[in-house]
Amino acid sequence: MTRTQIQFPEPLYQRLTEIAERRDWSLSEVMRKAAEHFVTRFPEEPAPKKVWRFPTLDCGGDFLTDPATSLRLEVDAIRVRSAS
Repeated sequence: MTRTQIQFPEPLYQRLTEIAERRDWSLSEVMRKAAEHFVTRFPEEPAPKKVWRFPTLDCGGDFLTDPATSLRLEVDAIRVRSAS
């Protein structure tokens, strides 16, 4: 086992020692059990990272236009200018 030092705020330390006394456990045993419980809440391996994709916007409609139709006035104006 590995030894370590942990600092607790006084109210938390008091609560932990009360739990240890009621169960007839050492404070170390309380901390090991708490740590074992805590690590079960997290997966052992990190979840695979999702590939980032450029966000898209779905406007719910077809907004594509035909350039031949939408630019017709501009094309006609260019033809008039170049014919002069």
